[in-house]
Amino acid sequence: MTSDTRVVVIGAGLAGERLARRLAELGGSALLVGEEEHHPYNRVLLAEVLAGRYDPEVIALPAPAHLVRARVTGIDRAARRVHCADGSEIAYDTLVLATGANPVLPPLRGLFGADGHELPEGVHAFRTMDDCLGLAKAVRPGVRAVVVGGGLLGVSAARALAVRGAQVVLAQQAERLMERQLDPNAAQLVRRHLTDLGVEVHTECRVRDVRSAGGAVRSVELADGYALDTDLVVLACGVRPRVGLAEDAGLAVRKGVLVDDELRTSDPHIRAVGDCVQHAGTVYGLAAPALEQADVLAELLSGRADSRYTGTRSLTRLTLTGHRSPFDLAAFGEAEPRPGDDVVQLADATRGTYRKVVVRDDRLVGGVLVGELGTVGALARAWEGAEPLPDDGPLLHLLTNDGGS
Repeated sequence: MTSDTRVVVIGAGLAGERLARRLAELGGSALLVGEEEHHPYNRVLLAEVLAGRYDPEVIALPAPAHLVRARVTGIDRAARRVHCADGSEIAYDTLVLATGANPVLPPLRGLFGADGHELPEGVHAFRTMDDCLGLAKAVRPGVRAVVVGGGLLGVSAARALAVRGAQVVLAQQAERLMERQLDPNAAQLVRRHLTDLGVEVHTECRVRDVRSAGGAVRSVELADGYALDTDLVVLACGVRPRVGLAEDAGLAVRKGVLVDDELRTSDPHIRAVGDCVQHAGTVYGLAAPALEQADVLAELLSGRADSRYTGTRSLTRLTLTGHRSPFDLAAFGEAEPRPGDDVVQLADATRGTYRKVVVRDDRLVGGVLVGELGTVGALARAWEGAEPLPDDGPLLHLLTNDGGS
């Protein structure tokens, strides 16, 4: 990339902001185009804003040097211009899609009003700062809230609402909380923590109906016919890559925008990073891969031709604060063993701590830690390196020697 190459980034979230900042550090520049009215912010910390632990300003990202507030409505690949809703156009030499993802809205009866688009009053997705501020305004001590979804986002939202004094019911369709990251023992500890905060947790429980009156939610109905009266419903059912612009422009899209190891789409003048991306068959939807992709692309656009993105081995880490001490957990890789794998577990029911690692062919392939994370640094390095483990000590050493975290 030469100094006069015009890089335009659609999306001012974590990935877009990181790309612009890294480019500036490497001597380049980028124009960020973001449609949210808020200053770019760290979406990972929205639950802490909802819980009242942080003000919105605390999770703000560094101010981009070049930021345009606009909603992009189309891409003219032939002319290398993007069209905005206000009628303006922006020319580019290299375009980067960092459009993120949209919340998944489950197919619940009664979810939308008569127009088929607007959610009833009291029903909230939990993806953006506006979602967070709307929830924070609605929640108060004693308010009844139902959280639909028991993954990472649902657990975080339920905890935050409970800390604010809401009467929370969490409905999870799967058999355990955070089933993608945790094994049954770890999930049970998370459930116990939420229960201690007053959250009523229901697993293997599907919500099928949202009932409203006067345009506001009044109850939800479960698949077994049981109805829960509620004032708030939080939809935490995952996210879906935001690929509409890419599809309309004729770029190759499957679950996400397809990119190669140079984050290049099917158009050589258009790159993509973050939650909208599908790389080597994987859509991550997590912060760590988005940031790593942005760093690699910044190097590529700055002339470091040998930089490549080859995938991210991502560690999930969550801290649940409450009335008592914080509750920490970390999970990585495969927490469930295959036949023939070696497994080491340490559990302390009194202290509510749990550690487990899975070893396959002398390599660490996964693990989960709850309550005490002193070993997480050493474990993560062993897992990310994928090197054979030393044979001069027992596997227990992995769980008892912190090695620096």
